[in-house]
Amino acid sequence: MLDHVFISVADFDRSIAFYSAVFDPLGITSRVDYDGKDGPPGHPDLKGFGANGRIFFWLRQGLADARAAHVGFVAKSCAEVDAAYAAAMKAGATDNGAPGARLYYDPRYYAASFFDPDGYSIEIVYKSWQHPQ
Repeated sequence: MLDHVFISVADFDRSIAFYSAVFDPLGITSRVDYDGKDGPPGHPDLKGFGANGRIFFWLRQGLADARAAHVGFVAKSCAEVDAAYAAAMKAGATDNGAPGARLYYDPRYYAASFFDPDGYSIEIVYKSWQHPQ
């Protein structure tokens, strides 16, 4: 099970605004700022996002290497995928796959993909079999 992810971003403020917009439809609304001086020597400042008492997605200021990561976030419905994708596009994302079924994976795999302001590949995914009704 994945506990957390760090990605390096070129501009904290831009990325915080971008991810705040994208995550809101997904219910990822908790935010934490971690001061690196509270950690071991050389620990970076971090900006975290999460939900349900967990912070699991962290931004750190630095050289962004968009080829270094692809991150998929769980949506609870196709409508959440659509809303997060729309928020991403409005916040300045670059399209990498409009919302729809990803038949090459499974007919029940519904997703949208985009590149964030630093070029990272982000996917919002609803897999109906993982959400029993």
